[in-house]
Amino acid sequence: MAFVMVLSWSRMIYLRFFLNARMENFLRGHAGAFAAWDGVPRVLLYDNLKSAVLERQGEAIRFNPGLIDFARHYRFEPRPVAVARGNEKGRVERAIRYVRDNFFAARQFAGLDDLNAQAKDWCLGAAAARPCPEDRAITVDEAFDQEAPKLMARPGEPYPVFERAEVKAGKTPYVRFDGNDYSIPHTQVRKALTVFAGLHELSITDKQDVVASHSRSYDKGALIEDPRAHPGAC
Repeated sequence: MAFVMVLSWSRMIYLRFFLNARMENFLRGHAGAFAAWDGVPRVLLYDNLKSAVLERQGEAIRFNPGLIDFARHYRFEPRPVAVARGNEKGRVERAIRYVRDNFFAARQFAGLDDLNAQAKDWCLGAAAARPCPEDRAITVDEAFDQEAPKLMARPGEPYPVFERAEVKAGKTPYVRFDGNDYSIPHTQVRKALTVFAGLHELSITDKQDVVASHSRSYDKGALIEDPRAHPGAC
């Protein structure tokens, strides 16, 4: 799944790929764009996707609470486009077509990290060197140099984005998360625990205490062991 954000005037593109469209990855895409641009737009426009808008009745809009909390941290205004008003989202739709035709088509990559490294190089290279639609005498990169000072400063700390899952350990010292089994100390068997998963690392907690930490696996049916989780193991 591709996350695409485009700045309204310069048309600078941020592109990142994820394995799924979960809310956590939707927010990670935002944070990555803000870091890449070293700033935060004051207003972000959204189509009526469930990650942003849960429900609307006329002018009454119920936003996804996860997005509202995220927006509060970065101090931007989330604003949905009007229903059936394609002109309000044309910039990002054209950017997505541009990504499909000029970046993704026939591209080869070794895995997700390789694809994202190529996407970063493309955003800063070919995509940034194209003429700016608002002023074709300059490039997107040159227009971004003018637009960047108008962005808001990022907060000192990034918003913590984790997938959270309540899990129950059985008779064996493992808990299952996202199709894989992760080891825990023997003292934690038969307990209700919580998994906090980032993109590359995850922690397993018993209330406030971290009882195990692992590199995250994206396999299915894998057994991830940490000798430190088993006192006395060799």
